[in-house]
Amino acid sequence: MTATLERAAAKVPEVTLAFWLIKIAATTLGETAGDAVSMSMNLGYLAATGVFAAIMVVAVTAQIRAPRFSPFLYWGTIIATTTLGTTLADFADRSLGIGYPGGSLLLLSLLIGSLAAWRWTLGTVAVDSVSSPRSEIFYWVTIMFSQTLGTALGDWTADTAGLGYLGGMAIFTVLLALVAAAYWRTNISRTALFWAAFVLTRPLGAVVGDFLDKPLNAGGLDLSRFGASAVLLAFIVACVVFIPQRPATARH
Repeated sequence: MTATLERAAAKVPEVTLAFWLIKIAATTLGETAGDAVSMSMNLGYLAATGVFAAIMVVAVTAQIRAPRFSPFLYWGTIIATTTLGTTLADFADRSLGIGYPGGSLLLLSLLIGSLAAWRWTLGTVAVDSVSSPRSEIFYWVTIMFSQTLGTALGDWTADTAGLGYLGGMAIFTVLLALVAAAYWRTNISRTALFWAAFVLTRPLGAVVGDFLDKPLNAGGLDLSRFGASAVLLAFIVACVVFIPQRPATARH
């Protein structure tokens, strides 16, 4: 009875098409806003990481303390993790000199380790089970690793692999389409497919964000980082306001 009530009271949204649209917009915003603070404001990757880390801690704490699912609080916390993921990945890859391959492999290991620890401790990593402080901590730690990994993967694909921003967008769009096809056509674990899609939306957002604000000679559109961030934020707010946001519930 208690377990059923806890699972019914999940503090994360139901996974729908709207969820994925907002998620991609949020990850793109994370890229443009992260670059705006670290580059346009000349704070550098380390200082920007400190700023966004503080914001994320406040947001995650508020999310965990909230008595029930709140759409604005949830998506605000997602944005906090994705902006931090942008500057943290850039700091590790560029300032520390780990490089995109090394950074991606390190973050992939941390992501797998987080999911394994969560599964071992609570018995499931399904999003509809995120209803207690312990499950929420695992959830947000896993998301933080996935957001940072996604940034490194996006930069690796567009820069090191030489595919450019349009090529990177095409690659991750195709991969997401394959995950969607697997959802509809196979019996592969829905939880595994969710986390695969969740990770893949981040590098897609990273390359889209870079495409929007990078210089023309680098293959971008050279749009204002602040302007692009404002438009993306307005889109997210409009989606949250006008599209019903319900908490996830367990499927039986």
